Amino acid sequence: MSTFSYSKNDTQTSHTCYHCGEDCKDEVLHTDNHTFCCEGCVLVYDLLKESDLCRYYTIDGAQGISPDPGFFNGKFDYLDLPEVASKLIEFTDGKLTAVNWYLPKMHCSSCIWLLEHLYRLNAAVRSSVVNFPEKKVRITFESSQIPLSALATLLTRIGYEPYLSLDDLEGKQKQKWNRVRIYKIGIAGFAFGNIMMLSFPEYFNLGQNTTDQDLRLLFGALNFALSLPVLFYCAADFFKSAWSALKGRYLNIDAPIALALLCVFLLSLYQFIFQTDPGYFDSFAGAVFFMLIGRYFQDKTYAGIAFDRDYKSYFPVAVSVLNVDTETRKPITELQKGDQILVRNEELIPADAVLKSAKALIDYSFVTGEAEPVERTKGDTIYAGGKQKGTAIELEVLQRVSQSYLTQLWNNEAFSKEKDDPNQTLAGRINRYFSLTVLGIAVVTFLVWFFVLNNPETAFLAFTTTLLVACPCALLLSSTFTNGNLLSLFGKNRFYPKNAHTIERLSHIDTVVFDKTGTITLSDDAVIDYVGRDLDMDELTIIKTLAVQSSHPLSRLIVKHLPGIAVSRRALTGFTEVAGKGMRALWGKTEVKIGSASWVGAKLDEGEVNRNSEVFVSINEQVTGQFTIKSKYRPELAETIVALKKAGIQTFLLSGDKPTDQEYLTGIFGDASAIYFEQKPQEKLDFIRDLQNWGGNVLMVGDGLNDAGALRQSNVGLAVSDDINNFSPACDAIVEGVQLSLLPAYIRLAKSGQRIIKQSFAISLLYNIAGLSFAVTGALSPVIAAILMPLSSITIVAFTTAASNIAAGRATRKVTNVINAQV
Repeated sequence: MSTFSYSKNDTQTSHTCYHCGEDCKDEVLHTDNHTFCCEGCVLVYDLLKESDLCRYYTIDGAQGISPDPGFFNGKFDYLDLPEVASKLIEFTDGKLTAVNWYLPKMHCSSCIWLLEHLYRLNAAVRSSVVNFPEKKVRITFESSQIPLSALATLLTRIGYEPYLSLDDLEGKQKQKWNRVRIYKIGIAGFAFGNIMMLSFPEYFNLGQNTTDQDLRLLFGALNFALSLPVLFYCAADFFKSAWSALKGRYLNIDAPIALALLCVFLLSLYQFIFQTDPGYFDSFAGAVFFMLIGRYFQDKTYAGIAFDRDYKSYFPVAVSVLNVDTETRKPITELQKGDQILVRNEELIPADAVLKSAKALIDYSFVTGEAEPVERTKGDTIYAGGKQKGTAIELEVLQRVSQSYLTQLWNNEAFSKEKDDPNQTLAGRINRYFSLTVLGIAVVTFLVWFFVLNNPETAFLAFTTTLLVACPCALLLSSTFTNGNLLSLFGKNRFYPKNAHTIERLSHIDTVVFDKTGTITLSDDAVIDYVGRDLDMDELTIIKTLAVQSSHPLSRLIVKHLPGIAVSRRALTGFTEVAGKGMRALWGKTEVKIGSASWVGAKLDEGEVNRNSEVFVSINEQVTGQFTIKSKYRPELAETIVALKKAGIQTFLLSGDKPTDQEYLTGIFGDASAIYFEQKPQEKLDFIRDLQNWGGNVLMVGDGLNDAGALRQSNVGLAVSDDINNFSPACDAIVEGVQLSLLPAYIRLAKSGQRIIKQSFAISLLYNIAGLSFAVTGALSPVIAAILMPLSSITIVAFTTAASNIAAGRATRKVTNVINAQV
C-alpha cells in the first residue's frame, strides 16, 4: 500500500484529484506525487497500482469514480444466501458462474477499460464484457474462489457499485423508459414557446419609445435566461457525444450539430449584449426541441424493430418432448414449465431444466468459452445454452425459453466473422467522410460571407444553418431502418439472419455450395431397406437405442424405420459420435457400432457400387449388415437451382456420402464437375477457402451438424432446420427446410436492400442540397433548418419501410414464377 499524508486545503491553492478529477474541497491527500480528494480515491489508486493497472490514468478523458463513503464491510453478505444468489445468477456450471449487473455510474471509455480488466484485480474473474449503452457488465467468474458478495464488493471498491433492486431479486424485468429525454423535450419545448411569445414585438417591429425599449431589454434578458437550461441540460447530449468523438480523434454526426448550436447561442448572446439585434434564442431553443423530437422518434422506431427481432422472429428450433412413452416435436418457444424433454448428442439445451437422467456431459462453450465439458448428475440444474455431449438425456423444464437469451448466445462476438466490421459496411463507407465534408462547406460559406462580402452576422447565420440542415442523421437512418425492416421481413418468411451484417454479405453472394444429406434431401422421408443377417428383438432394440442418441438425418430415418421397437431406458456407456463416421457405445459388455463401412470394419467388394446411402451395423466387431437408404429430394430442388443460375450464381454440391444419385444430381446441377462426393469436413472447408481465394463470395448451405467448419469459413453460413435442434454458432442464418426453395428470393431481397440504402442516401442528399442552397445564402433561419432535419428522417424511415416491403413481395413473386415455369 502507498503511504500518504494529508493537509487542510488552503484557499490560495486549488488541487484536482488524480483519480476522480474533482476539486479537492475539504482536504488534500498526497501519495506517489499525486493528490487525491479522499481516502476512497487513494484506495482505488492503490488497488490499480497493485494490479499494474495504472495505465488507466493515461486514457484520454479517464476520470475515475470515488467510492461510496457509505460502504461498509458486510453490505453485500445477503447475496451469498442460496435463495438470493439463485435469482441473480444468469448461469452456473458449478465452477464458472455468470452475472449481468447494472452499473449506473459507468460513464465513459475509461470505465469500459477498467471494468473489462477486472480479471487483473482478481484472478477468479475469468472475463467481463461491458454493454455500454445499457450500462451493464456481464462477469464470468469462479464461484468457488470469489462469492457474489465479494464480487459486488470489488466493484464497489473501484467506484462501480452494482444496482440490485427488489425487481432483480424477484426475477422481474423492469421496463426501461428514457424519461430523461422526455424531460429534455418538455423543457426545450417550454423554453421555445415562451421565447417565441416574448419575441412577438420583435417579429412585428413594435414599440419604439423609451418604455418599450426597457421592455425590449427585459424580454431579451428573459429569453437569454430561458435559453440557458436548453444549452446546459437539453442540448448536453449533443456536446458530450461530440466531445467524446473529438477526444477519439474523429468526427461523428453530433459534432457539426454541437458546433452549430454553440454558434447560434454565442451569436445571439453577442447581439443581446451589444443590442445590435434581438438574437436567435428562439431559433436556438426550437432547433434543440425539434432535434430532440427527431431523436426520440428514431429511438422509438428502432426499439420497435428490436422488439420484433427479439420476440417475433423465433428460430425454427424444435425439441423432443416426452409424454409417457411417446415422443413429439415441439417448437422451443412453446415449451412450458414441467415439460419433459429429450436432448440428444450435440443438441442445445434451450431452457433451464433439472436433469432426470443419471448423468450428463454438458459443453458450455457457447456461454463461457470453456471448451471442456462439465459432468452433471441426476437432480442437478442444467442452464440454457449448454450442449449435451454423449447419450441422450431427459430433463424437466424449470422455466420457459428466453428467446432474447438465445439471440444473445448466437450473437456472441466470439462467433462473429472478422468481416463484421461496421466501417466496412455500405453505410460506414459512405458516412465516413460526410461530417468532414459538411464542415468544410460550412467553413467556406463562413469565410466568403465574413471576408469577401464583409457581413459577419450573416456569416455566422449561414455557417450555423449549413451545419444544421446538412446533418447526416438521415444517412445513418437509411441503413439502420432498411436493415431493421429486412430482418423483420426475413423472419416473417422463416429465414433468420444473425444480424444486419449477414444481410449485407448475403447481397454479395455469387456462389452457393450445398451439402446433401439433410439439406437438399428430406430429413424425415426416405426408402429404407435392411440387408444382412436376421436381427433378433434385443439386437433391434440395441440398434434403435443407439440411433436415437444422434440428431443426424440418417440416424433419425433409421429410428423412424423401426416403429415397433421400443427404445430402452438402459444407460449406454462409452458413447462416441464422430462427425462423418458414426457412433459407438457399450450395451453392458456388448459393443455396438453404427456408421460408415470403414467405421464398423466392413469390407466392400472391389468394384461394388451402391447408389444409395448406407449405414452399417456391427455388434462385437461382427458386421451384421447395413441399412440402405434411398433419399428423397426436396420437391422444388431443380427449380431452385435453375433460379439461382438465372441470377448468375454458381452452384456446387459437397457430400460426405458415396456417389449416390450422381446422374440425377448432374442433371440438376448441370455439370458433373460441380458435384463432389465422399468429402470429409476438412475437405469441405478447404473447398470453400479455395473458392474464396479465387474471388468468390460463398454461401454454404448445410444442416449444421457435420458442416460447422465450412459454415464458419464461408462468407455466409446457412443452416437448414427441419424440426430439429441444430442451433449452431457457426452459421450466420437459419432457414426452415420447407422454405429452402425461396433461397434465390432471399438473396434477391438482400441485394434489393442495398439498392434501397443507396436510393435513400440519394433522397437524403437531395434534402441536403436543397437545404444547403438556401443555407449558404443566409436566407434560412436555424429553426427552419432544425425542422427540416427530423422531416428528412421521417421521409427516410417511411421510404425504406415501404420500399423494403415492396422488394420482399417482388423477390418472392419472381422466384415463384421461375419455379412455376419450370414445373
